[in-house]
Amino acid sequence: MNRIERISAILIQLQSKKIVKGQDIADRFNISLRTAYRDIKALEEAGIPIISEAGIGYSLVDGYRLPPVMFTKEEATAFLTAEKLVEKFTDSDTFKVFSSGLYKIKAVLKTDEKEHIENMDSYIEVIPNPYIPESNETPNFIQTILSAISNKRILNLEYFANHSQDLTKRNIEPIGIFLSHNKWHLIAYCLLRKDYRNFRIDRIQKCFLGQEGFQQKHPPLKTYLKEIIRERHELKSVIIQVDKTIVGYLNEQKFYHGFVAEKQMKNKVELSFLCHSIEGFARWFMMYGDKAEIIQPPQLKARVQEICNAVQEKTK
Repeated sequence: MNRIERISAILIQLQSKKIVKGQDIADRFNISLRTAYRDIKALEEAGIPIISEAGIGYSLVDGYRLPPVMFTKEEATAFLTAEKLVEKFTDSDTFKVFSSGLYKIKAVLKTDEKEHIENMDSYIEVIPNPYIPESNETPNFIQTILSAISNKRILNLEYFANHSQDLTKRNIEPIGIFLSHNKWHLIAYCLLRKDYRNFRIDRIQKCFLGQEGFQQKHPPLKTYLKEIIRERHELKSVIIQVDKTIVGYLNEQKFYHGFVAEKQMKNKVELSFLCHSIEGFARWFMMYGDKAEIIQPPQLKARVQEICNAVQEKTK
């Protein structure tokens, strides 16, 4: 990217946010902070009305806007790819909102770019994971939740707690949402439990914007995600050996249990895992236990033995 292209891109970046820090510009274009300052000065000398606030960042004078931006074919294709992902990994309301915005983007494309998009549409698809069943009853709550986050409004929920199999009513202060393992989650402060909770959005039965707002300041979503990631990284090392005759049946499933490596042996394959749950791994191991052997850890052997004893007791 030459300097003229970079300066034009910086102007677009300034239009994309209320405040843009000099370091954000430097990081985006992999340039020094001094070079970022020089580029901003070049924009000012060209007559662009930029407001500079020491220690805060840069912004454009309110009301200043460029004419519609032209997109490259690569950028237009990226929008098309995003549309496919939004369709498969969000709810129908969110997809409708995204599609409406995409129509506006397509409206400013040049003719050859529009033709390019139409041609590429049939070459991009997102296929859901066949091992994760699709739900046709996923509630359309994402936009309601995002509205509550934006406006700091309390949400009234009816939530099905999977661990207790109970349907409970909750009033919550929403913080943010994230996608993990094909499921959307909501992090919120629960006024019933007086603590922060992780809600699976597909387990929310009803969701309404409450009349009350909230003023309490919560830590950002990233704080909770770091904690979730930290918990997930507290993994247990597992090593098993399986007969080569059943290895083909484990090819997909093993990745869900933390597969990291394998070693070929004479008639067996040694598989190494870093798993989240010894309990979950033990029950998965039972599916093919007659063709496998646990090398480590001892607690996995003990748990499998306990399960076997319980099964034997019930089948007498």
